[in-house]
Amino acid sequence: MYKILIVEDDTTITEVLERQLKKWGYLVETVTNFGSVLEQFEAYQPHLVLLDISLPFFNGYHWCSEIRKISQTPIIFISSASDDMNLVMAINLGADDFVSKPFNLEVITAKIQAILRRTYSFGADLNILTHNGVTLNLGESTLLYGEERIELTKNEFKIMQLLMENIGNTVTREHIMKTLWETESFIDDNTLTVNITRLRRKLESIGLADYIVTKKGIGYLVEAS
Repeated sequence: MYKILIVEDDTTITEVLERQLKKWGYLVETVTNFGSVLEQFEAYQPHLVLLDISLPFFNGYHWCSEIRKISQTPIIFISSASDDMNLVMAINLGADDFVSKPFNLEVITAKIQAILRRTYSFGADLNILTHNGVTLNLGESTLLYGEERIELTKNEFKIMQLLMENIGNTVTREHIMKTLWETESFIDDNTLTVNITRLRRKLESIGLADYIVTKKGIGYLVEAS
């Protein structure tokens, strides 16, 4: 489930966009403190940003530049200032698209879908794995679910990565142990059990009880549905 951050000070537009995007199954967060857009961006870790040009404190160009210093997350400008100069400036600063106000909801939704497909679905960015609302950030070793975020140890992260790369398929204990410890030498089977138990406790703490399913005597999996 993709997360979208809306940076727009017109509450009517924000509400309309939020309803539309939630209808399509996206998670949406809106900025209300326009002096700390970057802080909210870093905390939320969205997959895409909708960014107005005219904003309180600093304009959208400023925030686009700040975001580009730390992230290549797709940015779509939405603005009534749609002359060629603004369009060129937005693209030069690293924006992925530009939508003029007033906009058609179906058009902006189609643009969002196209950019998300191009960026994430076809391997343009391999730093994120998502499934059923869970996002595993491969660059930061963090896992997000709704508004909750947990930090994972190296082993916990490797386990989650293996399971989320094999959705619906059982990953054997032997394969997990070899991946974690990269050795053919004997590893105490209980060591893996301890790691799985700790990981499950972290998942349960953010509402993901039973996210990892045990296949007795074989291994573990994350179910497809």
